[in-house]
Amino acid sequence: MALLHNTPSSDQPASYSAKDIIVLEGLEPVRKRPGMYIGSTGPSGLHHLVWEVVDNSVDEAMAGRATRIDVTLLADGGCRVVDNGGGIPVERHHQFKDKSTAEVVLTMLHAGGKFGGGGYKVSGGLHGVGVSVVNALSSRLVLEIDRDGKRHRLEFAKGGRPQGRLEVVGPAPRSHPRGTSVTFWPDETIFEDTEFRAQTVTERLQIMAFLNRGLEIRFADERPGHEQQVRFQYNGGIVDFVRHLNASKEALFKRVGSFQAAEEGPHSMQEVEVAFQWNTGYYESIHSFANGIATVEGGMHEEGFKKALTNVVNRYAKSKGLLKEKDDNLLGEDIREGLTAIVSVRLTDPQFEGQTKAKLGNVSMRSLVERATNEKLAEWLEEHPTEANQIVKKASLAARARMAARQARDLTRRKTALEGAGMPDKLADCSTRDPRESELFIVEGDSAGGSAIQARNPATQAILPIRGKILNVEKARPDRMFKNLEIQALIAAIGAGVGEEFDVGRIRYNKIIILADADVDGSHIRTLLLTFFFRQMRPLVEEEHVYAAQSPLYSTVVGKEKIYLKDDQAKARFLERNPNHRNEFQRLKGLGEMDYTELGLTTMDPARRTLLQITVEQAAQADSVMSVLMGDDVEERRHFIQRNAKDVRFLDI
Repeated sequence: MALLHNTPSSDQPASYSAKDIIVLEGLEPVRKRPGMYIGSTGPSGLHHLVWEVVDNSVDEAMAGRATRIDVTLLADGGCRVVDNGGGIPVERHHQFKDKSTAEVVLTMLHAGGKFGGGGYKVSGGLHGVGVSVVNALSSRLVLEIDRDGKRHRLEFAKGGRPQGRLEVVGPAPRSHPRGTSVTFWPDETIFEDTEFRAQTVTERLQIMAFLNRGLEIRFADERPGHEQQVRFQYNGGIVDFVRHLNASKEALFKRVGSFQAAEEGPHSMQEVEVAFQWNTGYYESIHSFANGIATVEGGMHEEGFKKALTNVVNRYAKSKGLLKEKDDNLLGEDIREGLTAIVSVRLTDPQFEGQTKAKLGNVSMRSLVERATNEKLAEWLEEHPTEANQIVKKASLAARARMAARQARDLTRRKTALEGAGMPDKLADCSTRDPRESELFIVEGDSAGGSAIQARNPATQAILPIRGKILNVEKARPDRMFKNLEIQALIAAIGAGVGEEFDVGRIRYNKIIILADADVDGSHIRTLLLTFFFRQMRPLVEEEHVYAAQSPLYSTVVGKEKIYLKDDQAKARFLERNPNHRNEFQRLKGLGEMDYTELGLTTMDPARRTLLQITVEQAAQADSVMSVLMGDDVEERRHFIQRNAKDVRFLDI
């Protein structure tokens, strides 16, 4: 990777010659631009290191060589991933005679066994930058390989520099004579924070276990105060996955349906596995995966499933007289209301759109999934007539509700059109019409709304006060939702539609910022708003336009200056740096208690404020969390809060 480097002078154009071209060798490009390889140096990038190593072990399982993976968060801040797969080859590499294959894999980008060498028929790690990137961004990494009855060891330090050569350090354990162990310590000079979050890791590991039937994954946290051990193994595979996602919902019927199909050519193979169950809710939850990678933007496999599902259910309904021949067909969105489904495919040469691997592009996979669904789902409906009738009945009710919702939405549109510009009366809009530089603050209460209007920059900051708690859309049909005045105001202000019609390219503000008190009521309001955005404007969350403002909890005086501290952790850090501080700390009471100067200074000024960006990294888990937090299962919600109490500093999705 080459970086252009020049230093301009004040009075002459910058020189540009051969000496200005700097070539970064080995792993140096990764350390120079880590965001290009792991997305960010924040929490998501930190955990991406774990995913890269775990994905290699999962590839061993998909290749039939591994049956168990152990992931341990060490007491000293490191992470160890061990599998009982084949072990990275240890012999000298044929292209680099002076290096072992293991060293090549750990120190060179685009080096791996997944580019057609025959080691892996299917694989998630296709770019060959995984474990070498982890090495580059670690202060230390220890590689241990059990192979041919021997244990081999190689250590790296300071961003992937080998500390000697791969050497035999003893015999391989009899209990697992083959396998690979990677232990790494993230580099504190690269990452904003190097503390792993156990819940984030276990959620990802659980999904890997669901997608790989029978694979045993063990997790251990050895950090003081966080000690725990968890084991995941699902002999039911994605059937168990669907059952898990629907656990906090009321299932329409107890049975979880499933089917699978495969086809193999001389040099390739592709297979599909689908599991499904309807619940009494109003939202579809279809989650697709390709070679174990979450395809959050869908793709050909999801398209094939949805198209065939619509055709199969309509054919069944008409053949059984549940729909009259003269009736219009049920729409796909009617049939998918309340559906939870997993579509998992494996194929030799997946074509992902973009580096993020968010969308699968293989047309042949759409054909396979469509054929399999047309045939296998039709058989399932015939074999389970009670469940099939319940599916058709629910879809018919959804169709009637959809028409009622359309009438309510059209009525809202006509009403706003008659009122003029169509913006809510209580919206204090900003003067700029460039969405890239504008922000919308959704403020709890009229009192705080008034302060926010005074504190804002009217050129770029708009204020929308909302009164009380908005409707919980998790438990309300769309037709009822469209009659809610606060939701009408949100839809009109954001300006990009809602539900199936939502177009993130039309949003009027680049940042949607929730401004609520840091108390129980404020948290509830934030959760209700996030539920609405996730269910009805999901691309708004997925493309990271939603934020939560974080007003400070404390203030104190240092000399003549007033200092604001975000939370208890910030207060503790302040006292560590200022052990002789004697002034009292004032506990700030909430947005409504702040005058507009203080609100603007602490919470709204882009140069001083702290915003929490709301992200969705695991859509299936986020879907489940929304159902737990906003559904009717009180006991499940209590267990969730207890499990996550230690990680309250990670209050995002």
